[in-house]
Amino acid sequence: MRRTARPLTGTALVVAAAALAAAPAYGAQTGELELSPASVVPGGQVGVRTAACGTGGTATGDAGAVGAGVLHLAAERGQDATGRFRVPPGAQPGTYEIVATCAGSGRRVTGDLAVTLTPAREQVHPRGSVKTGVGGALGPDPVQTAAGVTALAVAAAGGTWLLHRRARGDGI
Repeated sequence: MRRTARPLTGTALVVAAAALAAAPAYGAQTGELELSPASVVPGGQVGVRTAACGTGGTATGDAGAVGAGVLHLAAERGQDATGRFRVPPGAQPGTYEIVATCAGSGRRVTGDLAVTLTPAREQVHPRGSVKTGVGGALGPDPVQTAAGVTALAVAAAGGTWLLHRRARGDGI
């Protein structure tokens, strides 16, 4: 049993390593179409960008899945190919695949666009104080602060005196 287990384990490790090495090569062929924003409401505008066509490259995009039709991506100042399209107001919620094909190489890249009925909320930063009751609402009154410190000091001194009497065996 041990003689067959080692070759099988070695074979499994080799197959796993080959699969991991092939995964980035497969992932490089698709999913290189950047959509901004990736989630949009019907009627919203979407920016499309890809570096897959090379510097200064152009591409033809297909947003027909969401009902927007054909779009053209062109490089601005020798950069990545970019373009825009508007999601039709009647688009149904869901995830749609947007495809672009590079003009020179014929390379095909894809990206996913999520259409939602509610817009993506911007991050909200809290303001003001939390209304949790009376604590801290009285303000920094010096008389009350002195009374509180005095009460704590008396309690600490009394507790120390009682513990000292107990340790000596005088009783409480």
